[in-house]
Formats: sequence, structure tokens, C-alpha cells
Amino acid sequence: MQDLIPKAATLMEALPYIQRFDGATFVVKYGGSFMDSPDPAVRASVARDVVFLEAVGINPVVVHGGGKAITRAMEKSGLAAQFVQGQRVTDAATVEVVDRVLSREINPEVVRLIESLGGKAAGFAGTDVLTCRKLWLRDASGAPVDVGYVGEVVDVRTGPLLDCMARGLTPVISPTARGEDGQVYNCNADVAAAQVAIALRARRLAFLSDVPGLLRDPKDATTLISHLSVGEIEGLKRMGVIDKGMIPKVDSAVAALKAGVEKVEFLDGRVPHSVLLEFFTDEGVGTEIVP
Repeated sequence: MQDLIPKAATLMEALPYIQRFDGATFVVKYGGSFMDSPDPAVRASVARDVVFLEAVGINPVVVHGGGKAITRAMEKSGLAAQFVQGQRVTDAATVEVVDRVLSREINPEVVRLIESLGGKAAGFAGTDVLTCRKLWLRDASGAPVDVGYVGEVVDVRTGPLLDCMARGLTPVISPTARGEDGQVYNCNADVAAAQVAIALRARRLAFLSDVPGLLRDPKDATTLISHLSVGEIEGLKRMGVIDKGMIPKVDSAVAALKAGVEKVEFLDGRVPHSVLLEFFTDEGVGTEIVP
């Protein structure tokens, strides 16, 4: 009996959060090397958390990545992966691989995983619900750099997603989008997730990757920044604490917060049930960013 009491205490700690978030929308960006783990338990951990959110009356929405799977598929097709300023150079041949891997391989796999654990989900190719503009980079002199069919999400068709959620299904969205020219574009999944959260007026946005959160020293996990306000971000950029691949995540977080999302979390998807620990406990496990 005594061994069971702590379990009841954990449930009681979660109760006020469950009550507070009943009917709310949470967007979860599902990415990182843990998606490729050979251990089924690791791959299933986040999906199980999504099923839990469904069960307690929250409306989860998943936006997934898949960069490593795309690179493997390109290699099999004899295509060399090239990156400029962290963006994958995406020519016509590459965008075909991107679209296939993200929307027709990974997306159905994530849906099946959620359903295998008792949840209900529906897959959406990003091109069906996301619209983008072509992304132009700038070199050191300010001249434009063309990286091909790479887009920046600018609009979300919420109707199909809201209909899906009204039927008790979790939308699972790939980070591709349709341009004004009708072309398929490869998009940054972090930016896509933030735009989805903004459009759906989500209360929470969580970015899952394979790092503990935002670290003052990227080589030292004990330097985790557990709480951060928007006003502190520019200073951390100048210090180099926020740089490279973390910049799109943080900028997306700021855009979401300014648009009304209450809180954004950076979590380590390798930690079992990191989503539940962050959303339903007093302490949390990653980095939270607030307005």
C-alpha cells in the first residue's frame, strides 16, 4: 500500500493542470534523432504522451521533422546533401525525395504509432494545409542566396485541422508546403509548427529534439536554462548562447508567444514522457519561454 501512495500523489499534482487545459490545443513539434532510434520504446514515448493528451481532453497537434531520413533517402538515390546556413539545398530532384519521405513515409508511420497505442490520428501532407513563400538567404555582403525549393510557411488552412480535431483525431502534419507557384517546397519544421500553433490559437507549443533544452554551454547539460523570457533572448544571441540551428527554434517561439501562445517549451524527446513531465508537473524538465 505504501508503495502506491506516491503514484496517487503524482496524479494529484497533475490534476490542476488537466483541469486548466481541458479543451485546449497543444502543438508538439516531433523531431530529433530519437525518431530514428532502433529502440521501439524510445520512438513510442512521445506518441504515448500524445495519446495521454487526447485522453485527458486536450487537443494535440503534431508537426514532425525527418531530416536524417531525407539524407539517407537522398544517398540511396545518388543525391548529395548540401546545406547553406543550415538550410538544405533543395533542387527539383531533392524536393521529390523530401516530399516522399516526409509526407508518404514518415507521416503515416507517426499516425500508425499513435494509433497502435490507442490514440486516434489523421495524417496531413503539409502541402494540403500549409502555404509558403520562397525563402531567400543572404550572404555576408547582403546578396541573395538561392537554396532552391525551400519555403517559409506563411499561412495555415485551419479548416481541415479543426474538423479533424472536432472528430477527436490528432492531426499529424509534415513540414512541406505549397508555394504560390503551385510547387512543393521543403520547409523548416520548427517554423511550420509555430505557424500552426499561431493559426490554431494553441495554448502551448513544444519543440522536441535530442538536446535537454537551451544550454548556456552546449557541451554541458548542467547549464540548462529552465526559464526564459522573450526580453532575454537578444542578449543570449549576442553572447552566442543562442546560435546556428537554435535560432529558427527561438525565433519561432518568439513569434508564437507574440501571437498569443502562452508558453513554449524546448524538451529532450529522449527523456521518457518529457511532454507529460513538462505539462503536468510543477518542476518541468526542459526550457520554458514565456512572454
